[in-house]
Amino acid sequence: MPFSGMHRPQVVLLFGPPGAGKGTIGQMICAAGNHFHLSSGNIFRHLSPESKNGQLFHEYAGKGKLVPDEVTFEVWKKYTRGLVDTNRYFPGQQLLLLDGIPRTTKQAEMLDQFVDILHIIVLDIFNEDVILKRILRRAQIEKRSDDAEESVIRKRIEEYHTKTSEVLKHYDKEKVFTYSAENRPIEVLRDVLVGSAFILKTGPLHIAPPDVSLIEPPPIP
Repeated sequence: MPFSGMHRPQVVLLFGPPGAGKGTIGQMICAAGNHFHLSSGNIFRHLSPESKNGQLFHEYAGKGKLVPDEVTFEVWKKYTRGLVDTNRYFPGQQLLLLDGIPRTTKQAEMLDQFVDILHIIVLDIFNEDVILKRILRRAQIEKRSDDAEESVIRKRIEEYHTKTSEVLKHYDKEKVFTYSAENRPIEVLRDVLVGSAFILKTGPLHIAPPDVSLIEPPPIP
């Protein structure tokens, strides 16, 4: 059932392998359009390592595996409810850009009960060496232990391709817009803003269904 006592969130999903820049692009989009960006990775990384869910996250993240669906979804749901209750996210006025959830088809089915998926942005990188280089550099800058080992990174990439990418089949193809993420962040942002402007330029209460036959996202080189 939907969140009690609040507008049903209208959502744009951000997909992409580790290192694709989902967090960076999500934050840029929200800064430009007054939307709200929510990363499930950030939620889990800020859990107390002494809490039950925090211990579970570090156990799975250390092996490059996904946290169980039920745990992921319950943590996300409670966190989102808290954002509304503390006046940080306004579902009646802002689009919610979700980064990192859903990562499995089961999570997608659970999410459908609580939100409306309006649009899906896929940031694709085909060169695995680019991903590795980006993530290892991020580990040095941000001191992220889950990004420090190449074997763990490769496992996360494999998890994405075998599980998360399958989630896209759950949604209508007309909602999915794919962009190359191998360019510089400002160039990726430009492509996303051009291709997905019909959704991103407005708020949740004023979105009219687009004529997708007239809209073509920039092709991936």
